[in-house]
Amino acid sequence: MLGIACDPLQHTSMYDRGSDDSEDSDGEGGLGNVSRVIIRPPGQSGKAKRGHLCFDAAFETGNLGKAELVGEFEYDLFLRPDTCNPRFRFWFNFTVDNVKQDQRVLFNIVNISKSRNLFNSGLTPLVKSSSRPKWQRLPKRQVFFYRSAMHQGHYVLSFGFNFDKEEDVYMFALAMPYSYSRLQSYLNVIDARQGTEKRFTRCVLVKSLQNRNVDLLTIDQVTHSQRSTNRLERSFIRVIVILCRTHSSEAPASHVCQGLIEFLVGNHPIAQVLRENFVFKIVPMVNPDGVFLGNNRCNLMGQDMNRNWHVASEFTQPELHAIRNVLKELDNSDTYQIDFVIDLHANNSMHGCFIYGNTYEDVYRYERHLVFPRLFANNAKDYIAEHTMFNADERKMGSVRRYCCERLSDTVNAYTLEVSMAGHYLRDGKTIALYNEDGYHRVGRNLARTLLQYYRFINVLPVPLVSEMRQQGKRRGRPRTHHSRSRSRTRYEVKPRPKTTRCHAPIAYTNLSICYDSAGGGGGGVGGVSSDEGGFSPTRPMPIAPGSSCFSGYRNYRRAVTASCGHHDQYSLGTSEPAAGSRHKRRAAAAVAAALPIDVPVPPKPYLSIIDLNQLTRGSLKLKASSFDADDRR
Repeated sequence: MLGIACDPLQHTSMYDRGSDDSEDSDGEGGLGNVSRVIIRPPGQSGKAKRGHLCFDAAFETGNLGKAELVGEFEYDLFLRPDTCNPRFRFWFNFTVDNVKQDQRVLFNIVNISKSRNLFNSGLTPLVKSSSRPKWQRLPKRQVFFYRSAMHQGHYVLSFGFNFDKEEDVYMFALAMPYSYSRLQSYLNVIDARQGTEKRFTRCVLVKSLQNRNVDLLTIDQVTHSQRSTNRLERSFIRVIVILCRTHSSEAPASHVCQGLIEFLVGNHPIAQVLRENFVFKIVPMVNPDGVFLGNNRCNLMGQDMNRNWHVASEFTQPELHAIRNVLKELDNSDTYQIDFVIDLHANNSMHGCFIYGNTYEDVYRYERHLVFPRLFANNAKDYIAEHTMFNADERKMGSVRRYCCERLSDTVNAYTLEVSMAGHYLRDGKTIALYNEDGYHRVGRNLARTLLQYYRFINVLPVPLVSEMRQQGKRRGRPRTHHSRSRSRTRYEVKPRPKTTRCHAPIAYTNLSICYDSAGGGGGGVGGVSSDEGGFSPTRPMPIAPGSSCFSGYRNYRRAVTASCGHHDQYSLGTSEPAAGSRHKRRAAAAVAAALPIDVPVPPKPYLSIIDLNQLTRGSLKLKASSFDADDRR
């Protein structure tokens, strides 16, 4: 029964109840969880009526130790501590049914062990029902976290709720649960979906104390030629190790891990590059027993698995012992090199996502250790740099990041990636956006993109050319001109140009540092003009055919002739075309045109001289300067 997946809303208990357990028992046979306990008002007995709430937590990931009715509509709920460890009490997950239409209740969780949390900063319990299977957070106005004098000064989480459907079964949880059975179902689906193209392999690394699988995913498509390298050639196959769900209550970490796995086994170009160059070793659930039992942090033996890496035993922590052997084998290999060991966690006392790292006496190793968090902060909009911390705390010496930095090679970068159970701040720094499953999956995708940027930053992978990036950035499908355009007059309204007085602004071409092509030296006709680069001499006779090569720089011959005669200067008001119907102005314009000479100097087409900078280093600077002097004298 322990390894079979079950829907908790069907009320089939995952634990066998003992024959000595009564109907109102707190469920000793269910390892301390309540199992179909009906709370009746004082003085009532017999068959339960509508409104006598029925509590149940005897299912996978469930946690509720006891429920008491303390008022007409008020219930005190006691969390079950971790197995063999009464210290940790924070995770809860239970169901309520046998409700009455529009019944209002107040639930008080009275024995929370952690006072520093986010219940006063946006974190609220989640709820769903059998007819509405999507998780929803309770409104903040209905949730209160305070120190209660009636409960011996302990912190109490109180939240009100209104049951609106009698037929529904309601489930409450601290965060979106991610059970062991869900992980097994997901791995079976993606394993069957990959087909003949093997993008990853799945194996059972070890069995837990309750005989559950600790899966190991190996995602890579490294060619055989790359695997034949050795340590002497210093061309190792780089390995990235991802660990998740060391603490059983941190369900958001599993959603992050699932987003990472889906991205790496998908068809995205970044995922393809990562698979072809690196090997990913992913353990999606390090503590399957604690997840199944609904513990907060510990395994079946009551041990915090992220504080026992340095003393792990194959008898008490077989999962840690097996993972340590894999890390040592990869670290001592002549073909592989571990670059990253990233442990995914969820945080219930801070917002956003952030990274914990280590400190080193070696300055160069410490600077290299800071690169990845900075790149990740640029990719993730929900990253909070103020929460990032690098330390060498002795109290954390049993964590995986401290163990890896002390026991493995100097090339290993060990981090702890934390993501909030609540949400992250928006750009204004005040508004909090709560996470959902898609938000956690996005964190996993950002992790994969950051790995690609990191290896490009250290020149392991080539940086793509600008042309390749532009090709990738183009839209696929129909051209942009075929898309519908907005017809808003306000957006594309052309404002009239202001009427300003224009003045004559002559241009002195001889003062510019440009060269006029007047080769041919001899004469002023067409034959004496060089057609190189379409150049012109400063003075040209006007009667030239429009198709001549000396007019190659002008698009319209008539425009040039008109500009040189009546409208030589377009900014001159005195020689502009007179208005129609003005006889005196037309006569004045005809007189000015008759007085103009036939040969009008036409401004040539200027072009800049191109200087070969390589020739300047060969002693030809004087030669080039003399040619400029000759042009000036000419």
